[in-house]
Amino acid sequence: MSVKIRLQRHGKKGKPFYWIVAADARSKRDGKFLEKLGTYNPNTNPATIDLNIDKAAQWLFNGAQPTDTARAILSYKGALLKHHLDGGVRKGALTQEQADAKLAAWLEEKAGKVATKETGLAKAQADAKAAALKAEKEANERRIAAQAEAAKAAEATEEVVETPEVEAATEEAPATEENNETEA
Repeated sequence: MSVKIRLQRHGKKGKPFYWIVAADARSKRDGKFLEKLGTYNPNTNPATIDLNIDKAAQWLFNGAQPTDTARAILSYKGALLKHHLDGGVRKGALTQEQADAKLAAWLEEKAGKVATKETGLAKAQADAKAAALKAEKEANERRIAAQAEAAKAAEATEEVVETPEVEAATEEAPATEENNETEA
């Protein structure tokens, strides 16, 4: 029986969530599997991967072939490195302690890189939020200033318009009296 380490899709439409499983190569994508090795959530940034490295290395030792995406995930989490180091231990090139120390150092370095990326993303997100807030404040100030100028302009036109109407009303009053006198 040929065994593959592959992704099994779960989640809803547009929001995928994957299980990393060891399954018979002939089974359906989302069908039967032999063992669940972990999960992969590509919806977060950076992607959230939870993987049992020991089980994955054991399946690799037993001959399971990972798919391309599963291989990338196993490499990212260090399962392929553990499999490689275990091969060195079996051949006598390394002791188990040396292999464990190399794996721990690599995992620590990888965790540092991921933490750096997360802080960089958080900083970029905070900077973008601050820039958007600043732009919104400036837009609000411009809008308020434009409204104030429009109100001043409206008051000035009302004063200019009111003054001629009052004068016209006073001019019309005598004319009406003259008309009344001519009619009488």
